[in-house]
Amino acid sequence: MRKYETIFILHPELSEDDIKTVTTKAQDVISSYKGECFRMDDWGVRKLAYPIKKSARGRYYYLRFDGNSALIAELERRLRLDDKVLRYQSVNITDQPERIVPEKKVEPEIMPEETMEETTAAEEAAE
Repeated sequence: MRKYETIFILHPELSEDDIKTVTTKAQDVISSYKGECFRMDDWGVRKLAYPIKKSARGRYYYLRFDGNSALIAELERRLRLDDKVLRYQSVNITDQPERIVPEKKVEPEIMPEETMEETTAAEEAAE
């Protein structure tokens, strides 16, 4: 099984039910082809670099999964046929370990206040 990530852009005006339909369809394709879905992230509505189908904005989704080439072919076929999807792109990340998203989220480190004050003082002295 290879590791893949797919980013797809939906129309920004879609209702929650329509969005859930598209995301559920994508997850169903993965499970029906014996793949394993690790992440489905909603990146929100963002401005597009250029208008696509007369839309200046789009709702981005990130999908990280394991599967085979037949799974990718079917997933991209379904995304291509769906009118709600503006664009999609799938990338094989098996050979790129630096691109693989960790399965667990890493909590950011919080600096103690004393250290922050020392850092600020050192930055001011450097100027």
